[in-house]
Amino acid sequence: MSTARHVHVEHVMGTVVSIDLRDRGAEEAAAGVDSVVRLLHEVDAVFSTHRPDSAVSRIGRGEWSPAQAGAEVEWVLGRCEELRRETAGYFDVWATGSLDPSALVKGWSVQRAADLLTARGFTDFCLTAGGDLVSRGSRGGTEDGAAGARPPWRIGIQHPRDRGALAAVLHATDLAVATSGTYERGAHIIDPHTRTAPTGLLSVTVCGPDLGTADAYATAAFAMGRAAADWTLTLDGYEAMTVLDDERVYLTPGFPRADLVEESR
Repeated sequence: MSTARHVHVEHVMGTVVSIDLRDRGAEEAAAGVDSVVRLLHEVDAVFSTHRPDSAVSRIGRGEWSPAQAGAEVEWVLGRCEELRRETAGYFDVWATGSLDPSALVKGWSVQRAADLLTARGFTDFCLTAGGDLVSRGSRGGTEDGAAGARPPWRIGIQHPRDRGALAAVLHATDLAVATSGTYERGAHIIDPHTRTAPTGLLSVTVCGPDLGTADAYATAAFAMGRAAADWTLTLDGYEAMTVLDDERVYLTPGFPRADLVEESR
């Protein structure tokens, strides 16, 4: 069964965002893409740490307070503080010495984009940003040998040491997935307690209902080093896969895996 598919790739927020819409006409899909692109660029203008005129840059320099930057910025930074307390300080927007809420903002903005598409009536789509994603509904068509069954999205989690390989493949419908590691941006995550890069693990993937929270949890877990696997067992409503530096893989009991790729073990 053929399926209408519309894919758009946008460079924004310092990464590549892929918008994959299914089962929609060209005109409706174009309108959906435009709404997502507009939202993400608006978020980038406010929260970018690379733009000296952004609200976040001005707050970081002490020129503005969060309240002066507006309700949205105030909410995001308030949520960052909640996450700092929830993660025993391992999620810290000041970990590098300057204000950087990107570990929440990227996932939060893509989640907002997904919610926007849902509000516009889209039911089958996948949004991906630098390895983090939100999936909704089906990738379209029907499963072979299962009349009427709509296939879930197949989500590949990149192998942390081999860019050409996968560590796992998930089958998902409505799911947010975030991965933290060094292969996308290098050693950019810092343990706020030691001010050094964490050791002992290669990547942490967190799955759940909200991408902003999953992204923040994955960042905090990676900052913990080898303690990540135990800490992810305490998460409420979120599941995780932790890959240690000896390539042992730890899964929380409800991790929605389709299969682990043997080479990642």
